[in-house]
Amino acid sequence: MEFLGLSPGEWLEIGRAVLLLVVAAVVGRMALWLLDRVFVRIIRHTPTSFDDSILDAIRVPLFWFIMFIALQVALNRLSFLPPDWRERRADILFVLHLLIVYMLAHKLIGNLMRWYQLEMARRTASPVDEQIIPFVRRVTLVGLAVVALIVLLSHFGVNVSALVTTLGITSLAIALAAQNTLSDTISGFAIIADRPFAIGDRIEILELDTWGDVLDIGLRSTRILTRDNRTVVVPNSVISKNLVVNHSQPNTVYRVQTHVGVAYGTDVDHARRVMVEAIRAQDWVMQDKKIEALFIEFGESALIFRVRCWIEHYVETRRILDKMNSCLYRALNEAGIEIAFPTRVLYHRLAPEDGNGLVAVLREQDR
Repeated sequence: MEFLGLSPGEWLEIGRAVLLLVVAAVVGRMALWLLDRVFVRIIRHTPTSFDDSILDAIRVPLFWFIMFIALQVALNRLSFLPPDWRERRADILFVLHLLIVYMLAHKLIGNLMRWYQLEMARRTASPVDEQIIPFVRRVTLVGLAVVALIVLLSHFGVNVSALVTTLGITSLAIALAAQNTLSDTISGFAIIADRPFAIGDRIEILELDTWGDVLDIGLRSTRILTRDNRTVVVPNSVISKNLVVNHSQPNTVYRVQTHVGVAYGTDVDHARRVMVEAIRAQDWVMQDKKIEALFIEFGESALIFRVRCWIEHYVETRRILDKMNSCLYRALNEAGIEIAFPTRVLYHRLAPEDGNGLVAVLREQDR
């Protein structure tokens, strides 16, 4: 007697297949329980979370792997299925197994990258790992998806070489369209690897006349906080092409200097002593460093001295220059040394016959 077009023997095969799937589900849950209760307790005593990442990655794929194996066995026991179903069944099982492998690889790569970023990268002095790993993780997962798609299409007879060629042409078109972005990204990798500056350093980009403290170093741009509390976003490719002065390295000690012009006829040694003693008397100058007043140039109207000293932190540069100029001005005035300013001496040569005319003009001006 048939029911729904199936004989009792065929219904018995279906019942055995369903029972097999139920048993597989129970076995899968027991396997997960065994992982959570036994293996998790064991790996908790290990000094690293590396094994935790691996265990978390294989939990879900392990359950579905057991289920798919049971499904394959169950389908093989159904003798009443049509012959053409076997080919479809093979394709379905191939897709399911490929899905499990992709799921396992995706989860494993993500967990291991995250583990490396959280534990290993922070132990290194360089911030390169922490900044590059998220980008590498995304690229790796995209590459994994592309490989899985190519394997799937190859199984079903799709011409993969044409697809790869199309992808190559598309990638080339995207690269040409986004060459500025790619240039910034490559420069970002170079900056992160070479480390000409770090977050918190005070830098100056000479050609751009931009300086301030580095807030962030990204793959595409670098953010700089100016002393006016404004954020300047500079593309990394621009930074890589310009000269960058890092005022924070090798340390915060900084030398400030200013130029002073004294009148011709001034005793050079006396002026030098006055300026050096004036700077040495200040509390903001580093006394263990050399203080100098160098006579460097015969100016048009003055003898030019370069006065320089050292301070403990570059952040105070502008304020120290103000204090430096103020104390030098007071010291030179108190010492009676004239601070020169631009002057011009004009000589007029007149012919004898023009003398009376010039005298008449001057007398007219006096009136």
